[in-house]
Amino acid sequence: MRVHPPGPPVWALPGLLRKLAVDRLGMMRDAAELSDAVRVSMGPKKLYIFNRPDYAKHVLADNAANYHKGIGLVESRKVLGDGLLTSEGDLWRAQRRNVQPAFKPGRIAAQAGAVAEESGRLVDLLRRREGNTPVDVLQEVTGLTLGVLGRTLMDTSIEGHGGIEHAFEAVQDQAMFDMVSQGLVPTWVPFGTQRRFRAARWELTRIVDELVADRSARMRDGDGADDAFARMILASREREDRALGRRLLQEELVTLLLAGHETTASTLGWTLLLLARHPHVRDLVREETRAVLAGGRLPEADDLHKLTYTTQVVQEAMRLYPPVWILPRIAQAPDEVGGFTVPAKADVLVCPYTLHRHPHLWDDPERFDPGRFEPSRVANRPRYAYIPFGAGPRFCVGSNLGMMEAVFVTALVTRDLDLTLVPGHEAIAEPMMSLRMRGGLPMTIRSAG
Repeated sequence: MRVHPPGPPVWALPGLLRKLAVDRLGMMRDAAELSDAVRVSMGPKKLYIFNRPDYAKHVLADNAANYHKGIGLVESRKVLGDGLLTSEGDLWRAQRRNVQPAFKPGRIAAQAGAVAEESGRLVDLLRRREGNTPVDVLQEVTGLTLGVLGRTLMDTSIEGHGGIEHAFEAVQDQAMFDMVSQGLVPTWVPFGTQRRFRAARWELTRIVDELVADRSARMRDGDGADDAFARMILASREREDRALGRRLLQEELVTLLLAGHETTASTLGWTLLLLARHPHVRDLVREETRAVLAGGRLPEADDLHKLTYTTQVVQEAMRLYPPVWILPRIAQAPDEVGGFTVPAKADVLVCPYTLHRHPHLWDDPERFDPGRFEPSRVANRPRYAYIPFGAGPRFCVGSNLGMMEAVFVTALVTRDLDLTLVPGHEAIAEPMMSLRMRGGLPMTIRSAG
């Protein structure tokens, strides 16, 4: 006998469907309050929402081959093409296999010096902005993450391409528009969002072509080719169809640039906001970092394992505001998840945001408490209760680099500076490809005493 997940009560269905169009994060929270498994009907379309660690494990890891990228990311292919974030099957496996060596722990550890130098440059930049005039710290952090990405994964400077951040904002807005409209509105329709997207796509294509030309020239001059960017260039040259190879290279690079900086910038934005709101936690981070990084020195690879409390702070920020807040999938064949039937072609949603706030998994889940990640407390928690980087075969390939960058920046900024949120400002989490801060993160800056 087939057992379907329960549907919402009749009175709750209109609200869920309305939020599907305008507030997907709100819809996921409402669904999580109803049950750990919920089926929402939209005419012939059914959404299967699962919110338990064992359910997430089955969909994302145990039977991952049956679940391809789903609603939202399907529409994002219009924006990102067939990059690593959106591709499937043999193409995805080839792309992942090609760049994986660039993310090996040993290579990432060797990049610690570059990450620390860029983090130190951010602190110096912020220190020069000290005073009563608000500074958009999120904008500065975003510039940092692009700089780190260029040095560590591309052996290329991103400086001189100042329009890239605004282009990505337009790309993300288009992805949101496509998710809401289910991708039914062609990009040529002259809506403001679509016009900005077309201009941004042209700009990004121009930028990535310049970056490819520069990197290719240096490769011909004998530069090493073990970074992710160089490996992408070499793989594109192996394709018989050179036009296809060039297009895929462009799409892979746009994806690398977007996913490689935006998720870390988001994590840092939320972390610095939470520290500003919780001075007692900030003081503990400062105490640790001044002990580990005594004398004002920059961190090294080995320091990452000594900055234990700072790491817990970043982990807790990612629990509350995971860099990828929803993991949509489409079932390729009929399946069973936790005893519930899932038909072929069903849209399946796993939401780290709600999983990370499940009241049966986390005490007082809305509270900011870095102590949750002390080893003794982590040991008794289900593995898939915490999945800020996804899980299974599509686990984020850049997770180690992202964590190093977030911890180093948090440590240095907190050690040396006091950041105070401008009164009246509230960061708004939008249901997008990640939890975004609309309006930036205006803060005033002082040297720490």
